[in-house]
Amino acid sequence: MLLQLNGISKQYGGTPMLSGVSMKIEPGERVGLIGVNGAGKSTLLQVIAGEIPYDSGDIFLAKGAKIGYLRQNDGLRMENAIETEMLSAFSELRQTELELRELEKLMGDPAILADAQKYDTTMERYAEKSNWFMEQGGYEIEPKIRGMLHGMGFGDVPLDTPIHTLSGGQKTRLALAKTLLTEPELLILDEPTNHLDFVTLAWLEKYLRTYPGAILVVSHDRYFLDTVVTGIYELERACIRRYTGNYTTYVKEKELTNAIQAKNYTQQQEQIAKMESYIERHIVRATSAKSAKNKRKQLERLERVDKPQGELKRAKLSFGSGKPSFKDVLFVRDVRISAGEASECKTLLQNINFELRRGEKVALIGPNGIGKTTLLRTLIGEKQPDGGEIIWGKEVSIGYYDQEQASLNLHNTILVEVWDAFPHIEEARIRAVLGNFLFTGEDVFKKIVSLSGGEKARVALAKLMLKEANVLVLDEPTNHLDLASKEVLESTLQAYEGTLLFISHDRYFLNKLADTIVELHRDGAVVHDGSYESYVEKARALKV
Repeated sequence: MLLQLNGISKQYGGTPMLSGVSMKIEPGERVGLIGVNGAGKSTLLQVIAGEIPYDSGDIFLAKGAKIGYLRQNDGLRMENAIETEMLSAFSELRQTELELRELEKLMGDPAILADAQKYDTTMERYAEKSNWFMEQGGYEIEPKIRGMLHGMGFGDVPLDTPIHTLSGGQKTRLALAKTLLTEPELLILDEPTNHLDFVTLAWLEKYLRTYPGAILVVSHDRYFLDTVVTGIYELERACIRRYTGNYTTYVKEKELTNAIQAKNYTQQQEQIAKMESYIERHIVRATSAKSAKNKRKQLERLERVDKPQGELKRAKLSFGSGKPSFKDVLFVRDVRISAGEASECKTLLQNINFELRRGEKVALIGPNGIGKTTLLRTLIGEKQPDGGEIIWGKEVSIGYYDQEQASLNLHNTILVEVWDAFPHIEEARIRAVLGNFLFTGEDVFKKIVSLSGGEKARVALAKLMLKEANVLVLDEPTNHLDLASKEVLESTLQAYEGTLLFISHDRYFLNKLADTIVELHRDGAVVHDGSYESYVEKARALKV
């Protein structure tokens, strides 16, 4: 046993976040932790890592075991260069290396050489530390750092680059690289796939599948969970339940478990009703009173099956497409886009050509930083192209989803934010739509600035739904959404009758929705007909 939790409870302001949580992780296990946004996943990780106290229960960690914890807010020292920060993952080894250098100086000191006892003692210390240094991989620090940085997409980034100059995605990847370099016995990862492109994701999944220690990971990436984990813990209503297998297996097992519990509960309720009826009819009769009393004792001893609590409430989405567009929706011809001003201006994409037809669902993919979001903003007219043509068809109405939700007014309440965008719609209708997005009662008076990422995403989606556009242009629509919300969004967009153009790093989402993949390169775009899975298969075949 590497880690064991017994009855861990934690409250915030009288509201239970964790209630009697018990879990166990064995050495080498790879475990996924899932649950809706706000279920307490990050709280549980912080409790295990010793970053926050818990109210009751016990935690046992194997003697000498180290925990490595990747937080969502990364924890890097911004003033450091990349190399300095990576080397800090090996602080104990580097300290030992300094001690070895000092011992080497002592061994050459004439005063030590002249004293046989001191020389022997120094040699013993040197041999002991040298052996430990070698066993712990002290001579492999630089190759490990280079390999890790290359795998995480920093192969072309100078090692002396200050961390504060990196993008948000680069900082996240660097924090992940540093955590992996520490090679703890228990590796705790909170949303490690955020900001990773497909190449880096594939590298990370391969690395984690062969990682010698145990892994506890919170992730909303279903492909990642299917590829990496061998067990799932689900946090729901402050309690936890264990499932064996990956995410796909968990979905099937949970459905089966719920069905069995519902059946057992119904059967027991029927049994209890019969027993109560028998007792009521016979308890007053002299001839059968004894039998009725025995039946009552049986009823009192009966171990009750818990009533199924049912599924947690989910958002209800429905995207109407309004008046249909003409068949030809969009022509993109030899488009070139750039970023930066004057002397710092650089071309992101050029020779971009593709088309959209009514009813198609097209995904734009490409490595991080290539300009996918900039291209979307150019297509909808927020930015002018540096060359080429963008021609929208007749009767096209566009609904745009911005992954940063920059269009939301942080000072508005939820109700005002949505109602201001659609002042012609009565308040009752606005409130009904917000209710479908899980904003009920007093929730609608919350300020946008106080909302979580997932809540802001739901507000933006509510506005998008009310627009009833016949073309949806979506930039990372699953960011900040939990697994349940992603599944609702998927099924809603599958049923959408309009045209869909979107960017997503969620491979499961891509595979469910896209019927065409447009792969962006610096010097052009390659159009692949078919799903994301078929695109991956073609890419693999080309490599063989």
